Amino acid sequence: MATLSAYPTPNPNPNFRPSTDQTEADPESLPRMEPHPSSDPNPMPASNSNPNFSTPSDAISLSATPPSLLHLSFNQDHGCFAVGIDHGFRIYNCDPFREIFRRDFDRGGGIGVVEMLFRCNILALVGGGPDPQYPPTKVMIWDDHQSRCIGELSFRSEVRSVRLRRDRIVVVLEQKIFVYNFADLKLLHQIETIANPKGLCAVSQGSGSLVLVCPGLQKGQVRVEHYASKRTKFIMAHDSRIACFALSQDGQVLATASTKGTLVRIYNTVDGSLLQEVRRGADRAEIYSLAFSSNAQWLAVSSDKGTVHVFSLKINGGSLSIDMSQNVSEPVTSPHSSLSFIKGVLPKYFSSEWSVAQFRLVEGSQYIVAFGHQKHTVVILGIDGRRLNGGIIDEASTDANSTR
Repeated sequence: MATLSAYPTPNPNPNFRPSTDQTEADPESLPRMEPHPSSDPNPMPASNSNPNFSTPSDAISLSATPPSLLHLSFNQDHGCFAVGIDHGFRIYNCDPFREIFRRDFDRGGGIGVVEMLFRCNILALVGGGPDPQYPPTKVMIWDDHQSRCIGELSFRSEVRSVRLRRDRIVVVLEQKIFVYNFADLKLLHQIETIANPKGLCAVSQGSGSLVLVCPGLQKGQVRVEHYASKRTKFIMAHDSRIACFALSQDGQVLATASTKGTLVRIYNTVDGSLLQEVRRGADRAEIYSLAFSSNAQWLAVSSDKGTVHVFSLKINGGSLSIDMSQNVSEPVTSPHSSLSFIKGVLPKYFSSEWSVAQFRLVEGSQYIVAFGHQKHTVVILGIDGRRLNGGIIDEASTDANSTR
């Protein structure tokens, strides 16, 4: 059960105007974030042992005395990322790397969730850490132009995550999801899920109506909501519990990984059909993030093994059918096992589709990954203790370091 607190401005963003064309990666029609006067234009670089990072300055420490990091996430077009810390939050541009602005709170200040809305001035904040700025049971709508909260949503249990679109706010609790209209914060839909402590949820950001993906009510099941057609699709994606999933920008393609972390499966969200299956490895791994490229040609996967894998997706965008004749043009490792010619004789492992590129990183950090706006680039962010390391890596430069 959620309650809406009254604020002077009922619209969470008085400058916000939903656009009928939602395909813009960087909508100029929305108010844009501007650097805060206290932003450091030349942050001190941190050492990084990964030779594939494009420049030494891409690895950064958040401050001279690093704060405790509570949250890390990309915005909808992967052009920025947000960091929640124990006394505020930070917003960074990915390429070129720079701090856009920071907010430090005097009292408490812990921010456990920071959800951006592309590059506009509206963010969703949830308190976190040992001394939270706001109750962890509330979603605060923050207007950075006014430097204050202009709305809030209150719940009976802790908020696990928040997803924003230009027209919707999606709040994820451990076993329930609420969908609100952005303009007036009116509750539109409630969804019950299996226990979801990670707050797994994905929403489409492309043109057309909202597509929402969340865990179902059974182990290994995902639920797909197509709001335009008012259809619900359940997909039994894995035998084990769902660990991670990602949705393409248009909401037509879904990638899922289980707690085993060996296989990633690609599904058509309309009919639930399996389009492709790729293999991360043979041993168990915790999958931290999955990310599609803007055209769903590539899929990136990060795990606790200290690697990021990039897979080629053989999906025909028009019909979402598998195009087995498509060849990988990158001069990197083959996506198929060399023993695939005896498929059906040896176990399925030997005929699996493998990644076309891998990036070997420092183990022990939790990495999230996205595709950069420049062609053939991957943006990787990792939290290691109190330090944030980030970098932009060129896929084509790494085949000498590719391993299985």
